[in-house]
Amino acid sequence: MCSGLRWAASGPVLGWGGGRRTELTWGKRVAFRVVDGGVRTCVGARGHVCPVRAVVAGRSRGARCEECGRLDRAHSVAADTLADDPRPYRVYLAWFGPGMLKVGITAEERGAARLLEQGAVCFSWLGTGPLMAARRTEELLRAALRVPDRIPYADKRAVRSALPGTEAERAEEVERLHAQARALTGWPESLTPAPCHPVDHVHAFGLADLPDPVGEVTELVAGGAIAGSLVAAAGPDLHLSTATGVVVLDTRLMRGWELLAAADTAEPTLPIRPFKSAAANQDGLF
Repeated sequence: MCSGLRWAASGPVLGWGGGRRTELTWGKRVAFRVVDGGVRTCVGARGHVCPVRAVVAGRSRGARCEECGRLDRAHSVAADTLADDPRPYRVYLAWFGPGMLKVGITAEERGAARLLEQGAVCFSWLGTGPLMAARRTEELLRAALRVPDRIPYADKRAVRSALPGTEAERAEEVERLHAQARALTGWPESLTPAPCHPVDHVHAFGLADLPDPVGEVTELVAGGAIAGSLVAAAGPDLHLSTATGVVVLDTRLMRGWELLAAADTAEPTLPIRPFKSAAANQDGLF
C-alpha cells in the first residue's frame, strides 16, 4: 500500500505501508500494477485506520471517505480549524509559471517542504510571525492585489515543459509581487518582513529540458499497470518515460490501492487521457 509522495532533503520519496521508503532519482525505473480484482479503500486520517475500510473513488486525490475526510480537516491549519497553534509561520509567494502566482503560509519548522509538495517552480518568503498574523497578511494580499491562495494542479502541469529558460526570468514576477506586497499598508505588527530572495526548483524537480508529456493517468484500476523511467517530479506528480512516451502520474491516485511489482517493459494499461499543454490551451488567431 502506497502512502504517497514526500519530499526529503535528498529529493522525492515514495512511502509504503510499514514505514518503508523508496528514494526516487532521475532515470529510476518505476513499475507497478494494481492487484487483480482489488478495490481502492480509504486511507484513514491522522494516523487512524478507516474503521469501515470504506471504498473510495478511483479519481479521488484525497483517497478518504467522508468521515475520515472530516477528521483530517479537524485541527487543520489549511482548513482554519487550528487557530491556537503557537508555532511561528511563514508567508510565501510561489510561482508556477507565467502569470501563475499564489500566496500561502507554512509552519517555519517545515522549511521549504510545503513549496516542494505544491510543485512551486520559484518562491520567496514574505515574512514570519504568529499564525493569525500570517493569515491576515495572506488575506491582505488576496484583497489588495488579487493574489489567489490556490492554483489548480492541472494548470501547473500544463506549463512545466515550457518554462522560461533562466532563473532570472522565472524570478521576475515573484520579485515584482514581493515589492508590491511590501508597499501595502495594513501589515500586522507581529509579522517580521523578509527580504526577497527567490529560490528556484527547476533542477530539484528535473524540469530542465523536460519533454512534452503525451498523456496523464486519470485513475488506477484493478489489474492496470505502468512502467517507465523517472524524468521529472514536481509536487505529487511523477513524469515517467514509458513505452508510449512521457506520461504524468499523480501519486495521490496510488494511495488506497494494493500494488505489486510489474515488468519493466510493461506498456501502460491504466486509463490515460491526452495531455493538454499550455500552448494548446492558448486563445489566438494562429
